[in-house]
Amino acid sequence: MSQVDKNSETKAKILQSTLDLIKMEGFESVTVRKIAADSGTNVALVNYYFGSKDKLINEALSAFLGSFTATFDLLDNTSLLPQERLKQFLISYVQIIQQYPELVSRIFSLGGAVFTSQYEYGQFLKSIGFVKIERVLKEITHEENHEVLMMMIMQLFGAIFLPALLKSILSTGAGIEIASVEQQIDLLFARYFHEK
Repeated sequence: MSQVDKNSETKAKILQSTLDLIKMEGFESVTVRKIAADSGTNVALVNYYFGSKDKLINEALSAFLGSFTATFDLLDNTSLLPQERLKQFLISYVQIIQQYPELVSRIFSLGGAVFTSQYEYGQFLKSIGFVKIERVLKEITHEENHEVLMMMIMQLFGAIFLPALLKSILSTGAGIEIASVEQQIDLLFARYFHEK
């Protein structure tokens, strides 16, 4: 293995440990020392690659939020019908949420953009992500009003993403079994996009 490969592998391990620790302990409890121990490296190496804890957390969040960004490309696949494109997008997005539901909840609970990566993701949503979803919704519903389309996007996000974020609370605390994402989407689409 070349030195470049080793460096990339080490950096990836540090980033993964950072995400895992944030998921388990929250941003405020994560320290460079804990990250180094969890990643099998040392504090000096972590600081060498990232410079500071804030820069490391920002890069880890950027990589994580980047995985959401890629799901929006599914909306461009015009070989699929619009509803199928939207369904594939929602399923892929939820799969990422399900990997780290606590981390996603923590990012949302922070409110305003605390880290540059959150601001960048918000800008992506505004300039590209929501535009793509809006375009697909126009194809499905023939709605042209931007405000109505944005409300529809928020309703879809709430209906599909909220159960994924609350799954452990709903199943253990309230005893509610959550249907599969596919079943939830199929039911939502049948009710939401029915012919009038």
